[in-house]
Amino acid sequence: MKIGMNLLLWATHVTEEHYPHLEKIKSTGFDGVEIPIFGGDDAHYQKLRKKLDELQLKSSTVAVATPEASAISPDPKIRKAAAERLKTIVRQSAILGADVLCGPFHQALGVFSGSGPTEEEFKFATDVHREVADEAQRQGVCLAIEFLNRFECYFLNTAAAAAAYVRRVGHPNFKALFDTFHANIEEENLLKAFSENVAEIAHVHVSNNDRGVPGRGHIDFPAIFRVIKSSGYNGWLTIEAFGRALPELVEPTRVWRDFFKQPEEVVTEGYRFIRETWDAV
Repeated sequence: MKIGMNLLLWATHVTEEHYPHLEKIKSTGFDGVEIPIFGGDDAHYQKLRKKLDELQLKSSTVAVATPEASAISPDPKIRKAAAERLKTIVRQSAILGADVLCGPFHQALGVFSGSGPTEEEFKFATDVHREVADEAQRQGVCLAIEFLNRFECYFLNTAAAAAAYVRRVGHPNFKALFDTFHANIEEENLLKAFSENVAEIAHVHVSNNDRGVPGRGHIDFPAIFRVIKSSGYNGWLTIEAFGRALPELVEPTRVWRDFFKQPEEVVTEGYRFIRETWDAV
């Protein structure tokens, strides 16, 4: 098991300005970081990789879909853009040495059709994601698609839906992400949601019920960690928390208030909580 820290707490584009955060994360004890890839060229990520190697930090990456590059769009040009954009992100993930590229790269956040997903949308997305998964396999990266709660998307809302979609895509480099924040909203039983779909799960986000510091809320993390550990899962447990520092994420993540006084609380308290809780179960 590896403990990671998602950099979306500070940035959608990690630059030298954020290197002190990387150093703090390393000194706290984390195994690695989750790097958002929302833009930037290969040279940028080659430079960032050097910093990660210098600090001996491993990495995963995270990306989202956009309205101009959505895998479920009826417009073939937009679907083609989605495939090409994701393949670029896969390549840049490999440059960073990431083993997993995760996120809701199926539809744009907060864009709704007024009904649930259609069979046509599933077909569109499947074709896009199989093509990208082929590139991910060549690059040695596993894709982990994320289900989101119903207030942020409509295409995938539960662990079972994500697992069924993974089976539909049917590619060894295409799996699912289990996020405790979204699961806390959508699942009747978080433990069953994980255990019944573990075969398709390749990545885990440890996220408090309010998006704040893991362990301060009502999610029963000891029970969840016990189920995860007993399943044989040996991947990332990555903290994902959000504040109001990034205007471009405030609206889609619905973060209207502060959940902690300083982001460093998420790093230090969150790491300690995961490490001690995991070791105790």
